[in-house]
Amino acid sequence: MKSFAMITVFLAVALMTANAQDDARARVGRSYPPQMQGCRVETYKSVGDTKLNLYVFNPAAPENAPAIVFFFGGGWKSGSPQQFEMQCRELAKRGMVAITADYRVESRHNAKPTECLADARSAVRWVRAHAGQLGVDPKRIAAGGGSAGGHLAACTPFISEFDEPGEDKSVSAVPNALVLFNPALVLAPIEGFDAKGFGVRVPEERMGTKPENLSPAHHITKFGPPTIIFHGREDTTVPFTSAEAFTANMKSLGNRCDLHGFEGQKHGFFNSDKFKAKTLAEADQFLVSLGWLKPVK
Repeated sequence: MKSFAMITVFLAVALMTANAQDDARARVGRSYPPQMQGCRVETYKSVGDTKLNLYVFNPAAPENAPAIVFFFGGGWKSGSPQQFEMQCRELAKRGMVAITADYRVESRHNAKPTECLADARSAVRWVRAHAGQLGVDPKRIAAGGGSAGGHLAACTPFISEFDEPGEDKSVSAVPNALVLFNPALVLAPIEGFDAKGFGVRVPEERMGTKPENLSPAHHITKFGPPTIIFHGREDTTVPFTSAEAFTANMKSLGNRCDLHGFEGQKHGFFNSDKFKAKTLAEADQFLVSLGWLKPVK
């Protein structure tokens, strides 16, 4: 009988100190506050004096257009919505309402990942609540993101424990699809996957809760949203094996989960021009397969 190994996944610091080359190319062209032309800015949430914005591309989309909300990476510590500007512009050209979201992080707001997730869920909920105003089909809203942002996107359909008090819970914060780039998906031990190279458990103090409470792979349910994952096979920050674990758990419950592994690529590979274009093209095909976009002629 197969013995089940325990998996422990990266310290939060691992996300903050990723390979120097990946980190450098990931920051090219980003600023905070973000500077992006041609988008509409909407405040989706205020926490004290902090206003959190959505940067909306294609605000003049036809009625009932599909939408996607991206969350930036940065180890829940830093980062900028500008990370997904290119993807937003290109998907807007394809007829989507493409949005890149700000959320609270440690360096600017002393926020813990529990609060990051609260903001991510608030953002999806706000888009659905304002679907008519945005020209969005409320049944075709995707969540996407990279690294820690991919983690937040992956949490949105499955973890509601940390929702902001006082929000209208009659409006769902569950996205209808997920587009994930080297996301953090396993934050605590899980059966069936080898622990080699995974480092140690993310500390509870850093996360704001027990790591398993924020671990997407531990909360998957039936009827989860169709998902596509792009992950470097040589990723030492968020190991490829964790994406395999998440994918296996999704499929075991009958959910669609397409995992695309990239040989020789490390964490943040999708930020380079070559892989930014390649992953976006494959994400486009995924959205076509859902009937959200028309095939490219």
